[in-house]
Amino acid sequence: MTATDQELVDRIARGDSEALGQLMAKYSPALMRFATHFLRSAADADEVLQDVFLRAERAIRKGTRPERMEAWLFRIAVNRCRSKRRRWWPFVSGREAEYAIAATAASDAESGPEWLAEINAALAALSPVLREAFLLKHVEGLEYQEMSLSTGASIPALKMRVARACQELRQQLAEVKR
Repeated sequence: MTATDQELVDRIARGDSEALGQLMAKYSPALMRFATHFLRSAADADEVLQDVFLRAERAIRKGTRPERMEAWLFRIAVNRCRSKRRRWWPFVSGREAEYAIAATAASDAESGPEWLAEINAALAALSPVLREAFLLKHVEGLEYQEMSLSTGASIPALKMRVARACQELRQQLAEVKR
């Protein structure tokens, strides 16, 4: 954990709500992006994000001092997303999911809305386990060690999941380009 994160944790433990706000500002974008892609719903992702920081604040005030703040927050987020998906996944419409993912995905001028929709559809077609690993590695840029801390999966298992996700995405997107 960086010195800045440690300082924020110490301040949060003393009840400083401004420090919690700073922690949220630092980590919310990546956590929101992950949750939106994983759950395929911006509204559900926002709910998860709020829950992540409530749980983090409670844990810090009870004495938890995470070694790696980002990995710890992602672990909470992954667990909350898994729980939410089990309860709500069937009720998320395809159109809502497409808009939620498109809203958080970075697009450049060359990639039109059709290509972005194909990428989102390919991501959505991945199994939740593969999607989770792919998003943590290639969208959020976590190292395998951090991913392991976040998900509870072994590093070899995560490497295999990322490789399979990449392979499936390549196959799906190659078919689209034909």
